[in-house]
Amino acid sequence: MTVRESFADAATGGSAAAQATSAASSAEPVSRPATAGPGLGGRCLLGLGGLAALLALWWLGTDVLSPAGGMARRFSPGATFASLAELLTASDLPMHILVSLRRIAVGLGFALLIGVPLGLAIGSWRRLEAAVSPAMQFLRMISPLSWMPIAVMVFGVGDDPVYFLLTFAAVWPIVLNTAAGVQQLDPRWLQLAQSVAATRWETLRSVILPGVLGHILTGVRLAIGILWIVLVPCEMLGVSAGMGYFILDTRDRLAYSELMAMVLMIGVLGFLLDAGARALYRYWRG
Repeated sequence: MTVRESFADAATGGSAAAQATSAASSAEPVSRPATAGPGLGGRCLLGLGGLAALLALWWLGTDVLSPAGGMARRFSPGATFASLAELLTASDLPMHILVSLRRIAVGLGFALLIGVPLGLAIGSWRRLEAAVSPAMQFLRMISPLSWMPIAVMVFGVGDDPVYFLLTFAAVWPIVLNTAAGVQQLDPRWLQLAQSVAATRWETLRSVILPGVLGHILTGVRLAIGILWIVLVPCEMLGVSAGMGYFILDTRDRLAYSELMAMVLMIGVLGFLLDAGARALYRYWRG
């Protein structure tokens, strides 16, 4: 019997036990909460209402409450949306967005390559955890932005310091969540792997990685949020493209409505990235 077949037999037995338990409990009345939360349509309507309220507050602050000719009126919703439509169709803004997304992908990829193996090792060996935990906790509490001057001096001007800063910012949630996932694995699955003489690679592939994938995806979602916050100041390190560079360019040109349009675009793209990470996690959970 192969390792995979043994795991399948164990899963079948666990499924049968779960069905028996479910059948036994179905005879008992199930108490349900008196009120249920809103459905998908209701949540969408509530979310749209919240966005509409935010837009109304923005309009009040810039068009109604600010004095005529004041600086705040240059950031009004009308001017911002007009500039955003123009930038998306008649400028190089899409190129800057693609450059920033590429940097996010590279930084996240390096963080996964470093963080997942390190998290697996820390979660598997308690002595290694005890040895590296103080240093790791010390390093992760240092703001990635504080490394900006050092990154420029070491890597020079260009994409390399940006990749370093993004990787440094994203690696810690991946390491911590992966290690926590390993430590929370059901020991019976590891015992089953040992009982069928599974190799370390078979145990890693068939037991550990599937068991910690949910934790890894959680770490990825947290890492994306951190990356998106760190990206804009990192792109002010002398690079010639990217959303952070574009914000500096609009400031220097005194194009305030374009600056606000870029801020709005950063929020929209960050929201979409987080929604994609949440959808991937839900898909994994089935």
